Amino acid sequence: MFLWFHKLGSPPHFYRIAGRWIPWLLAIFAVLLLSGLYGGLFVAPPDYQQGESYRIIFIHVPSAWMSLFIYVVMAFCGVVVLVWRMKLAEVVLISSAPIGASFTFLALATGSLWGKPMWGTWWVWDARLTSELILLFLYLGVIGLHNAIDDKRIASRAVAILAIVGVVNIPIIHYSVEWWHSLHQGPTVTKFDKPSIHLSMLIPLLLMALAFKVYYVLTLFQSSRAELLKRERNSKWVEELSRGQ
Repeated sequence: MFLWFHKLGSPPHFYRIAGRWIPWLLAIFAVLLLSGLYGGLFVAPPDYQQGESYRIIFIHVPSAWMSLFIYVVMAFCGVVVLVWRMKLAEVVLISSAPIGASFTFLALATGSLWGKPMWGTWWVWDARLTSELILLFLYLGVIGLHNAIDDKRIASRAVAILAIVGVVNIPIIHYSVEWWHSLHQGPTVTKFDKPSIHLSMLIPLLLMALAFKVYYVLTLFQSSRAELLKRERNSKWVEELSRGQ
């Protein structure tokens, strides 16, 4: 197992493995996305309180989940960067940041679209919304800090520290609706007893969540391969790759 992880951490090996998986991930993503959208838009019944407007949750909720999940991945990579100086962890960390920022922005935007008919306003300084906005600023901070430092090994260590420090915001976002008085809806899927959401709504929601996770891996592989080529452009394996093409 250790040998497999060590081999996966090799840039040329990761580049080849990721290239093989990209077409399969694209097909899996398409199937999950179409299934989730069909179930959420056409199969799931209207909500008895919110009517048809609740259907935005099939985009909003998976986006919010992904915004948290990706930042945790970045923080984990930050630990690997600082402890083991693994180059692939640096690449995964910085390649994840734009994807995580996109999901966070999508969660905020769709939340505002849902909030207008439900709360009567596009935005409130709610604990959940405010902490999610801070998460977006953390993502943008990682991207900006990395671009501001020319030496990418030094930049990687700097953004690793920022990612690790910023991870304290993740439990704040998750438990904000329980810790403070909040307009935001409480947990419905992740309750320990049973989800307070009908199965016809839950299945499309989980399909969309899986689709977004596959999309993250797909996009991560693509951007990581491009970043590896940029960093390793003078290495022997990239030269052999360019000659082979």
